[in-house]
Amino acid sequence: MQEFALIMAGILLAGAPLVLATLGETITEKAGVINLSLDGTIILAAMASFALASITGSAWIGALGGMAVGALVASVLGLTNIYLGQSQLAVGFILTLLTRDLAYFLGHSYSRQPGPSLGYWGIPGLSDTPLLDLLLGRQSPVVSISLAAIALCWWWMYKTSAGMRLRAVGESPRAAFGRGIRVRLSRLMACLVGGALVGLAGAAYSLAVKPGWGRPQGCEGAGWIALAIVIFGGWHPVRAAIGAYFFAALQVSGIYLQDIFPSIPAQVFQVAPFPMMIVTLLAVNLGRVGFVQDMMRRYPFLGRFSGSWPITAPAALGQDFDPKKGL
Repeated sequence: MQEFALIMAGILLAGAPLVLATLGETITEKAGVINLSLDGTIILAAMASFALASITGSAWIGALGGMAVGALVASVLGLTNIYLGQSQLAVGFILTLLTRDLAYFLGHSYSRQPGPSLGYWGIPGLSDTPLLDLLLGRQSPVVSISLAAIALCWWWMYKTSAGMRLRAVGESPRAAFGRGIRVRLSRLMACLVGGALVGLAGAAYSLAVKPGWGRPQGCEGAGWIALAIVIFGGWHPVRAAIGAYFFAALQVSGIYLQDIFPSIPAQVFQVAPFPMMIVTLLAVNLGRVGFVQDMMRRYPFLGRFSGSWPITAPAALGQDFDPKKGL
């Protein structure tokens, strides 16, 4: 039981940054904006967080700095697309290349240097329950923060008027504009909030999951995986978080499988989660394939399984909005 708890604790820790990044991108895309700069933003925020934590001696200040970096990068995307009408995809792709190279250039002097980390904190009352204490009580703060972020994101998105406006500008910006919602401002705010969460994900890597800074950092590719998980989760915060933990489980299980199958090269287990994630995405989207739809019409009970995990993108995702043409 203790070994199982250790595996679960590892999954929660490895999945925490992915959850934060996925939630951030879910918020951004719910407003209709695609942010392709995630991967570079995570790397730059990881470097900035560790550098700021090393300078100030406070990992928490470093984490706040990572959030600021994430929001800053997202603001560039938001301003150039929302107000200047530039392509979301082009700007996002350029930003991810720029921020990645900028992180390695500016962070060279901090490479392989010791520095502070977020450490661990104890949650009162869990010490009496060894299993829960191992899962949550003796964990990095980013685990609890990521779990709380899931609940807060769901509540804000589906239970508040602000969340309703967010979804409105992502589904039908013209209708939202007609109801008096400031579409461009709402989209910009979604970019900033989402970017801050992505920046916090970067901080989680360099201050908790793999404390320190270097090349490779260990978070390379996390942004692209987060983008895929948003689709896997159907643009829903809870389902997206499940996808993030699923990918983390694949990564953690690979570590233990290396001990069980020592004759298999370690690289196989390192890359295995990526094709498995692709297979999972294909499986989730099978309901859209023509012959599968024919089978569901022929055998109605199959439709229950395909409808249990709906994947529907916001109707205005990736579409620009000009208030002068809003009505």
